[in-house]
Amino acid sequence: MSSKGLFADIPVDVGVVYEGERIRSQQMFVELGGPNEERKFELVQARKPEEIEDGKFIIIGPDIKDMKEGGHYPLGILVEVAGKEVERDLESVIERRIHQYSNYIQGFMHLNQRYDIWFRLSKDSFKKGFNSFKFVGKVLQKLYKAELPIIEKIQVTFITDPEKIKDWYNKALEIYEARDARARKLKEADVKEFYGCVLCQSFAPTHVCVITPERVSLCGSINWFDARAAARVDPKGPNFMIPKGELLDPERGEYSGADEAVQKKSLGGVKKIFLHSMFGHPHTSCGCFESIAFYIPEVDGVGIVDRHYKGNAVNGLPFSAMANETGGGKQVEGFVGIAIEYMRSPSFFKADGGWNRVVWLPSTVKERVKTAIPPELKDKVATEKEVQNIQDLKTFLKLKAHPVVSRWPPEEAVAKVPTAEAAVTPEAMQPTVATSTITLPIGGGGGMGGYRLTLKNVKIVAKKLILKKAK
Repeated sequence: MSSKGLFADIPVDVGVVYEGERIRSQQMFVELGGPNEERKFELVQARKPEEIEDGKFIIIGPDIKDMKEGGHYPLGILVEVAGKEVERDLESVIERRIHQYSNYIQGFMHLNQRYDIWFRLSKDSFKKGFNSFKFVGKVLQKLYKAELPIIEKIQVTFITDPEKIKDWYNKALEIYEARDARARKLKEADVKEFYGCVLCQSFAPTHVCVITPERVSLCGSINWFDARAAARVDPKGPNFMIPKGELLDPERGEYSGADEAVQKKSLGGVKKIFLHSMFGHPHTSCGCFESIAFYIPEVDGVGIVDRHYKGNAVNGLPFSAMANETGGGKQVEGFVGIAIEYMRSPSFFKADGGWNRVVWLPSTVKERVKTAIPPELKDKVATEKEVQNIQDLKTFLKLKAHPVVSRWPPEEAVAKVPTAEAAVTPEAMQPTVATSTITLPIGGGGGMGGYRLTLKNVKIVAKKLILKKAK
């Protein structure tokens, strides 16, 4: 696909070659949604043919050409579709394609999903004439009809007015919640197949999202029902069926079918995954995850931070620093991207202790998932309102008799817990190393002979690392 032919009336090039393009802050003309805006959303709604006008664009609020360079604005995208085979069950499937199709536009970056969307338009594309949402709407309409023939009519609305977006934003949140609630009653044991998604491989080449009834996609926008509908309506699309296979590990959630699918779709980059553990072989992470679960070795507990949280988490790191460690399709023990909805799953990190292992999360997230937290733990899980650093967290957990305290060694055997300032420097902004095994070569220069030193169950906090060439 290019600007010729189908996209001849678009002032910039359009094609899969631009999927995965990053627009840095110094390159952008304007930012839409993202962390600086409270209200943003993208929503697809199925309509009766007579309810919408095919090819119509509606812009409520300032258009791109009316925006200030370097500014940021709220954005709501409402895509209304109609067709004989268009059903409510397909809304979230069609919705997720906004991410894919908008990223085909040269100089136009889309990240995340649902109420977390984040767009940036480059200065170069704006100078070429890409100065109106009508161009975004045209690309979406043409690609939807070309790749999903079930869509016979499509109408697109863009909302940038900060007041008029409020009602639609609240309505969108209600619709998202209703979709999620539907999938909560189904269990992994009830189905014969799981589903996969590789929509984010343009940003994370080895990432394969495995979606089960008890593990929603990392971005939070695709549950098991959504993925099943997507695989049926578009067999060659990014969503596909995964035979469940043999249950190899009921606690960690390892299935032979999932392992085989992940290995195939990652081209061998990932060999196996545990669906319900953040250790050993954790699920890979893309970049669109709603939150990050991170291991805190000083207390042997798990913290969770979402992308909306401002400032540093309890381990001294902001979301952005941990996202760099977590994303990109890597398997990183102790760091894994998750959807907020997964925290309501009965299998939520069950191999690691589930909620009994969670020690810290932002107060806004705690409020959102409060019904999922066991009653006896609600006042034992700290937030930023009670705790801001590791030392205070340890004191809090002991005072509240959090279950994780029972995992600690005798007090006299515990080394002094470093403060966040000592453990993390602004220059490094790297997480504490926590691993079960470290193997180091000793002697035998040039890889010839020598010994290997293996340290097991280690926790290391280093202020400085010095490497010197051996003489």
